Amino acid sequence: RSFTVLCAVISLSFLAVISAGSLAIRKPAPTWSGPAVLGDEIIDLKSESYVGKWLVLFFYPLDFTFVCPTEIVEFNKKLPDFKKLGAEVVGVSVDSKHTHLAWTRTPREDGGVGKLDFPLLSDLSKEISQSFQVLDDDPESEHYGVTMRGTFIIDPSGIIRTYSINDEPIGRSVDEIYRQLEAAQFAAANKGKGCPANWKPGDSHIVANREDSLEFFKTWVA
Repeated sequence: RSFTVLCAVISLSFLAVISAGSLAIRKPAPTWSGPAVLGDEIIDLKSESYVGKWLVLFFYPLDFTFVCPTEIVEFNKKLPDFKKLGAEVVGVSVDSKHTHLAWTRTPREDGGVGKLDFPLLSDLSKEISQSFQVLDDDPESEHYGVTMRGTFIIDPSGIIRTYSINDEPIGRSVDEIYRQLEAAQFAAANKGKGCPANWKPGDSHIVANREDSLEFFKTWVA
């Protein structure tokens, strides 16, 4: 009996390792669900609701901190542009839904984020953060138990197209995330064509073969 229990534990540990290592570009994003704050209400939110849409899912350390509100307010300012591209934005932290609500009711001049037009998802169990591999799980770390600044652009089929993770003190450029979304959408709609460095809509792209790529490089060098 003890041997059977041991085998079961080993199997579960192996599956956990496999699951933890499965996060990758061009692979399905982990599914999730939980309570969130949108506007002045607490709602239920789940990843399935975003199937068929582009999604910018971003994690941040904690409510009522310092760098975090600057990022969240910038996301909110840029939200109409994201929506024009058919994309939704969701923020996630390990705070409770009640803390989220209190933060959105706190004026920005007092360190709050004010009323937002996109949801803040509560990951109190930390399961979502673990599944996206953004949780600081080092007991010796000063940020143990909170998430780092992970950003995931997920396509309408639920596939991760790009992601990045910043250390706690390094705020993100929302404009760059928007540019990456534009590039991801272009690449998805134009198979075999790539977006060179700093590409924006209207710029030249690269065709992914030797002969055609040389046409780009001739003008690029000039």
